[in-house]
Amino acid sequence: MDTIEVSNLNRQFLFRQSHVGQSKAKVARDAVLKFRPQMSITAHHANVKDPKFNVEFFKQFNVVLNGLDNLDARRHVNRLCLAADVPLVESGTTGFLGQVTVHVKGKTECYECQPKPAPKTYPVCTITSTPSKFVHCIVWAKDLLFAKLFGDKNQENDLNVRSSDASSSAHAEDVFVRRKDEDIDQYGRRIYDHVFGYNIEVASSNEETWKNRNRPKPIYSADVMPENLTEQNGNVAKNCVVDTSSVSAMASLGLKNPQDTWTLLESSRIFLEALKLFFAKREKEIGNLSFDKDDQLAVEFVTAAANIRAASFGISLHSLFEAKGIAGNIVHAVATTNAIIAGLIVIEAIKVLLKDTDKYRMTYCLEHITKKMLLMPVEPYEPNKSCYVCSETPLSLEINTSRSKLRDFVEKIVKAKLGINFPLIMHGSNLLYEVGDDLDEVEVANYAANLEKVLSQLPSPVTNGTMLTVEDLQQELTCNINIKHREEFDEEKEPDGMLLSGWTQAPPAKDDKQSMNDKQSIGNGGDSSNALQTEPADAVKDGEMEEISEPSGKKRKLSEGSKASILDATDGTRNHKEVEKLDDDDDDDDDVVMFDDLDSMTNKKKRLQ
Repeated sequence: MDTIEVSNLNRQFLFRQSHVGQSKAKVARDAVLKFRPQMSITAHHANVKDPKFNVEFFKQFNVVLNGLDNLDARRHVNRLCLAADVPLVESGTTGFLGQVTVHVKGKTECYECQPKPAPKTYPVCTITSTPSKFVHCIVWAKDLLFAKLFGDKNQENDLNVRSSDASSSAHAEDVFVRRKDEDIDQYGRRIYDHVFGYNIEVASSNEETWKNRNRPKPIYSADVMPENLTEQNGNVAKNCVVDTSSVSAMASLGLKNPQDTWTLLESSRIFLEALKLFFAKREKEIGNLSFDKDDQLAVEFVTAAANIRAASFGISLHSLFEAKGIAGNIVHAVATTNAIIAGLIVIEAIKVLLKDTDKYRMTYCLEHITKKMLLMPVEPYEPNKSCYVCSETPLSLEINTSRSKLRDFVEKIVKAKLGINFPLIMHGSNLLYEVGDDLDEVEVANYAANLEKVLSQLPSPVTNGTMLTVEDLQQELTCNINIKHREEFDEEKEPDGMLLSGWTQAPPAKDDKQSMNDKQSIGNGGDSSNALQTEPADAVKDGEMEEISEPSGKKRKLSEGSKASILDATDGTRNHKEVEKLDDDDDDDDDVVMFDDLDSMTNKKKRLQ
């Protein structure tokens, strides 16, 4: 459902400047038909999760090639392909790294057989009271301030949570609501003074908190800008018909280079100008907005707000270009990598169409040539018997059943963790929750009431030992979850107040010697999760030349081409430390696998010599 942005033009060969703003799918179709006019291509400018793209829709295909930009959509397509019994070729790139993987029901692992690492999250108290990194300021500006001003007013928001002074929330009860007949400049300054002045004073008043930290400095608008400075920005025509993508506070103020780091004054002016433009040009959207990295005005507002907060806490300021990368979890795409991966997708698709199953390969594009190899092909995994998606293995959920509501379970586990879009939740034969257009008013009211009840007080109580069944009729997926009651959770390590387990990689073989490495990767894309993600690299074995031991404990044999590459490799002493597996060019939920020591794989060559 994406449209073409200017930033897309440098990473592919189908779109041109004249196509900006048009449908990616439709323009791609038109571009291909120009050099392959005999082809039959249907373009859908739509969301792949729309109900019309159901199992029956997927059954009409011989193979599905995925190039999606977020984890949720990938999981959705994976499940539909499993239900339709259609092979899936997954792919993705992140900078110079890329992968193509093949998934065939019952023969290879599905896309979800290896769980994706959870996104890195930050405790609320760190974000609201004690930020120490610029990313903390970005998370605060994006997920708290932007959401509070322009998002759903009914959503809970921790913007005024104070670890030391609960009275501040009373002061701020209505501060974010624009008063009747209030001038927009006055409103903007009032918001500025509250979040960067008053709130900082409250946060800095706790002596214990700042005993070993640098105390933040409150910033008030009058200290940075004279009263008449905002008036210099000019009058903005209200609610005229306008392309929202062209609305820019930078343009209004004559700031052109997104790679320049704004001063505190410039950030303050951008903050107030962006706020003014939202109310003048996009007032109808206020209350329904969520942060989007492709929304220029939203990025400007978040960058400005993060910079002002950073200045208050003694953190280095960043440019809009840098802030956008952090807020959108972006690694900038490389056209060459995309071309390589696109070619590999086609190669695997041809194998699938020829039913040449013995030659299926999962191929990884490495950043640096090592042992004369840039591409690393390995045989696919077998299905993971502990996968809850393709093997239907029950999961276990530790949760406080006397405190957590059904809504918590639905939002944090069923939707966020399991990726189920249209859930149906049952306890035995009792239906606890369901969504759908065919429900009558009484059913809708009953299920809405159930959402607000704690688990142990539902009509069919959910307590320790309860087995819940969760279904998604669109994905034709069924999942069983065993409930384990647990009283307390660590707020920093388990911020959701619940712990899902059982969806794990198969245990390693007894003789496998594994080591764990950590590598941080920032994915590129539309996900607006609270924070950047850190992926733990899965362990691999120092093994024989022909084999690469994988996280599941099973071994993938190198293809003949790979063996030849290794046998031809020159000796070297440097260990290979390249990322093997990534999700996509836009996803911040990538998982990575490391080859720790490719040198050991050349041992057989030496013995043969």
